[in-house]
Parts: sequence; structure tokens; C-alpha cells
Amino acid sequence: MPSNRSSNGRSGRRLKNEINVVPYIDVMLVLLVIFMVTAPMITPGLINLPSVGQAAEVPATPIEVQISADGSLAVRRREAGAQFEKIDSQNLISEVQSRLTADTPVVIAADGKVPYDSVMKVMDQLRSNGVTRLGLLVDQKSGTEVLKK
Repeated sequence: MPSNRSSNGRSGRRLKNEINVVPYIDVMLVLLVIFMVTAPMITPGLINLPSVGQAAEVPATPIEVQISADGSLAVRRREAGAQFEKIDSQNLISEVQSRLTADTPVVIAADGKVPYDSVMKVMDQLRSNGVTRLGLLVDQKSGTEVLKK
């Protein structure tokens, strides 16, 4: 009786070393159809970023903190005819808080020669004492910080 075994003792069928990719192709085609159908239904989120002109408009009259080239501080309410009052750094918080209301922003106008560290110290001092609406005053024409007198 002849047997189906080869000379090494294994059966006559050979093992295939191939992967059947047809089921994978079917799954990929189904996923492609699902994505093609659902993609038009998804609306992208819209973000309205302010332009430079819109960002420059301040809704309320701000309190302006001026840092001069020599490092001296002055405060005023940014209104027509208002004058700066020179103050020292210890009285900055009390002076700003006496003029501050819930919706009043505070802007810092620093001379271009003032070190960045000095401006950041004033900003940190104001933020740590409850000033939440804080910004920097810039000259839009030249792109540099302004010094108002």
C-alpha cells in the first residue's frame, strides 16, 4: 500500500507561507466607504481671531502704567487730559487697585530701552495681586512700544 507520506515522514500536502490579503482588502474598502460617507457631514470648527485693528480697541477706559527709560513708574487713567502721577514700585499695587473696577483693564506702556525683566516684574506684581485684564501698549505704526507723556 502506497502512503501519502514523503520520505521525511510528513504528509503530502505542503504548507503555504502566504497571507491571504483578500479579507484585509475587503475591510479597507468598507472603512473607505464609511469615511467617504461621513466626512461631508462633519463641519470644521471656525475660529474668529481678532485682527490687529479689532485687538487695539479697548472696551473700557484702561489704567495705564508707564515705565520710563530710567525705570521710574507713573500711573494714570487713560482719558483725555489725564496726567501721569509718579509713584514708586511699593505703592504701585495700592494705586492701581484704588482705580480698578471689575471691567477696567490695565495696560503697561514701557520705553523701548527698559529691560524686559523690569516689564515682566511689573506684570507679575500686578497679576499676583488680582489684576486679570492686563496688556501691553504698543505703537501700531512702527510696531514698537510707546512712551506717552
